[in-house]
Amino acid sequence: MISAGDFRNGVTFEEDGNVLQVIEFQHVKPGKGAAFVRTKTKNVITGSVVEKSYNPSAKYPTAFIERKDMEYSYNDGDLYYFMDGETFEMVPVSASDLPDNFRFVKETDVCKILSYKGKVFGVEPPTFVTLEVTHTEPGVKGNTATNTLKPATVETGAEIRVPLFINEGDMIRIDTRTCEYMERA
Repeated sequence: MISAGDFRNGVTFEEDGNVLQVIEFQHVKPGKGAAFVRTKTKNVITGSVVEKSYNPSAKYPTAFIERKDMEYSYNDGDLYYFMDGETFEMVPVSASDLPDNFRFVKETDVCKILSYKGKVFGVEPPTFVTLEVTHTEPGVKGNTATNTLKPATVETGAEIRVPLFINEGDMIRIDTRTCEYMERA
């Protein structure tokens, strides 16, 4: 059990059957009336964000979210399979549970699988990936006065904006949190 007065960023707890994670919190002590905790919480399963105030003495059960490293193996239609490196068990994850930045993950990449009480609800791809550029238009020589970007397709089929000097066959690093080009690898 955790009391609302002990809320910190990243704490997960259960309330009314929902698993919530504290994104922001603020202890408020007004001149009149009782103190309270103003929070911004995220439902870890649905992704919805809600602002709510709590009584600092209210207690909630702590929710333990399991984060496990698993290797992405393959996809079969709407299901994506991840292999546990210790037990070699294959865990299927629905395409609807994958984040938008999963498009930069290729087979054999290690991702974090998020589960609560055995139910998988999310996937965290690696923070940085190195991918090969499979298609891009050639850059025009001398057109480098500004930080101009052009579209490029990487080996996973995802499209990203890259600088003009990047050519087909180049290996580039991508930050999956922002889905942006970082550097040539």
